[in-house]
Amino acid sequence: MSITAPIAAPDYHGFEPFKLTDPFASWKALREQAPVFYDDRIGYWVVSRYDDVKSVFDNWETFSSANAQQPVRPLGEAAKKVLAEGDFTAYSGLSARIPPDHTRIRAIATKAFTPRRYKVLEPFIRENVNVLIDRMIAKGEPGDILTDIAWDLPTITIFTLIGVPVDMIETVKAWASSRTAITWSDLTDDEQVPHAENLVAYWRFCRQLVADAKTTPGDNLVSDLVRFQAEGDEITDHEIASFLYSLLFAGHETTTTLISNTVRELLANDEFAHVAEDPELIPGAIDEVLRVSGSIVAWRRHAERDGEVAGVPIPAGSKVLLLMGAANRDPAVFPDPDTFDITRSNARAHLSFGYGIHYCIGNMLGKLQTKIAVEEIARRLPNLRLVPDAQITFGDNLSFRVPDSVPVLWS
Repeated sequence: MSITAPIAAPDYHGFEPFKLTDPFASWKALREQAPVFYDDRIGYWVVSRYDDVKSVFDNWETFSSANAQQPVRPLGEAAKKVLAEGDFTAYSGLSARIPPDHTRIRAIATKAFTPRRYKVLEPFIRENVNVLIDRMIAKGEPGDILTDIAWDLPTITIFTLIGVPVDMIETVKAWASSRTAITWSDLTDDEQVPHAENLVAYWRFCRQLVADAKTTPGDNLVSDLVRFQAEGDEITDHEIASFLYSLLFAGHETTTTLISNTVRELLANDEFAHVAEDPELIPGAIDEVLRVSGSIVAWRRHAERDGEVAGVPIPAGSKVLLLMGAANRDPAVFPDPDTFDITRSNARAHLSFGYGIHYCIGNMLGKLQTKIAVEEIARRLPNLRLVPDAQITFGDNLSFRVPDSVPVLWS
């Protein structure tokens, strides 16, 4: 009788793709022991070192963004049926497109993201922050930075920018949550169905925004895009609606997280008093938060042809997961990487907004809102502190590291 040697279990180095509450030790182990490895549980090559992640972002011809918005877990038949019957044909605004379409649409969209629009929005953002602070104070302690302030603020901002009624906040937030769940979470077939229904409603709403802008234009971004189209820019109604489908999601979800994480990190690291005393420190602090606790910690790419990363062959057709969160703590780039340092000289080199042609088009707006929010919270609530012994966890997700709450006291 022959004896067969046991097959060794794969070594994942503690990495759990959908667990984001405390992934840092596993990210460190990957950088040191397996900077490019194949994770058979999700079917992705996982890349964790800074230079390697950056090089993949930069090589869009080999590693395209075509799969950036595809569900991590393929849709079941029931969810597919819901989307098909709802005429759901939404496509990425920019993040999953490649040149020449990406170049063409981004050039047009950039014309709508003007300094004038940001300048007009700044006092509006500041006023809204104070309204939300007033409501939190009136409600009483403990408050929650996420639900009391960060939840509504960027949504109101992006709605105003696009031209969406602010009374739709809860509806659009629900649609956005469904998009996150169906695209980046590990759902069962049955769990996908209600989210698919929400996506149909979300897409129909985006299509209607374009139609409305053509009949009743206003001073907003969607009307700008429709006007550019009428003036001869090459962009279709479907492409405008797809851009809105992306912007209505990314334009508030990631900023909600950034505001929440910025306040949380400043309080947890005893830096809140410092930025309250010297608001000039806030922009650097925001970049350091983006480095150590970015809203998006992983993004996906697809190998269009045979390639390699750090000498590891990546066959054509492979899926690649870029761990920006791990790359942002690479000691080869950021000395003492696990230390939160709001004066770090190269914090802006983080990869949380991506790199290369897909660098986040809305990064300035997200940082502006976070800056204003921190300024006003620090001015109004100088004694702000986290609720003692609060256990802040982060939802299960492949890419979006979102705290469940940021409970605070201020008296």
